[in-house]
Amino acid sequence: MKKLLFLTVLFLSGLNLAFAGNDLSLLESAKNKGMTIYWDSLSESGMIEKNGHQVSFRSGEQIVILDSIKMMLTDAPELKGNQIFVSQKFLNDSEQFFNQKSEMPFKVGAILIDAGHGGKDPGALKTFKVNGKSITVKEKDVNLKVAKMLYELLHNAYPQKQIILTRNSDKFLSLGERTDIANNVKVGENEAVLFISVHVNSSLNKNSSGYEVWYLSPGYRRTVLDKSVAEDKTLFDIMNIMTEEEYTRESVMIAKFIMDGLQTQIGKESTARGIRAEEWFVVKNSNMPAVLIELGFVSNEKEALLLNDDKYLKKATLGIYNGIAAFVTHFERLQGFTAVK
Repeated sequence: MKKLLFLTVLFLSGLNLAFAGNDLSLLESAKNKGMTIYWDSLSESGMIEKNGHQVSFRSGEQIVILDSIKMMLTDAPELKGNQIFVSQKFLNDSEQFFNQKSEMPFKVGAILIDAGHGGKDPGALKTFKVNGKSITVKEKDVNLKVAKMLYELLHNAYPQKQIILTRNSDKFLSLGERTDIANNVKVGENEAVLFISVHVNSSLNKNSSGYEVWYLSPGYRRTVLDKSVAEDKTLFDIMNIMTEEEYTRESVMIAKFIMDGLQTQIGKESTARGIRAEEWFVVKNSNMPAVLIELGFVSNEKEALLLNDDKYLKKATLGIYNGIAAFVTHFERLQGFTAVK
């Protein structure tokens, strides 16, 4: 799991958040220096990428996170209007870090696949008559089929990573048990865990259709770091917020990659409803990047029959797999890898 190295030099009282000579546009400077910028206007936080390294920052904060595991103290970036401005020191410090050779590359150590519902909890279900025969489509069955196919694809592609199913049979698991499994996965200090939850939708409107990918609402606050590693509460709060925002950015990126993968594989057979934010239990209680996928509506007869078709589910599963693989490639990019924009 992500473990930040709290540097003793930073345990200072009253960090000075004064803006020192912030007269350089980060966007323009990044273009000139070959950096890629990611910015979340809601949380006023962002990430800079270059040469396989990451610098995560927040407007008004002097502490930045390096490659998700170390911290650095530099001049605080400043939000002016709709643009981020930085000092020459901020750019120099970032550039010096980007030019370092990575000795311990950060990578995805485990991918946890959660097949929603199961056992006594069927999830959404609907019965239709096709050619005089009754067909009942149960969410728990669809979820498990897709989860197991996804497991096989990921296990074959990444034999060195932990690929974990919360359930591999028609078994009931509480929501708490699912997140406990995720939060107790053991990985190295330079490794991350991804949480992918598979579901099927339903609506009172029988015409509702399409697939969605959800991530945790950026406004939801949670504790994602271990308080035992921090000696300073103020510093811990800052670091927790920055790490939490980093998880959100990564979750949004995973959601976008998966949505792209689903659109490519499914085509016009169903509708892409986009990526959305919500405070689902398994997402908000998983201390890692996490997304929840709704594959379609069992309440829509046409779509329910697609969800009952193994060929269609294989397409959907391949779309999810391609999205995860694209994120892993991006996340584990080699030195000089050009980030996806």
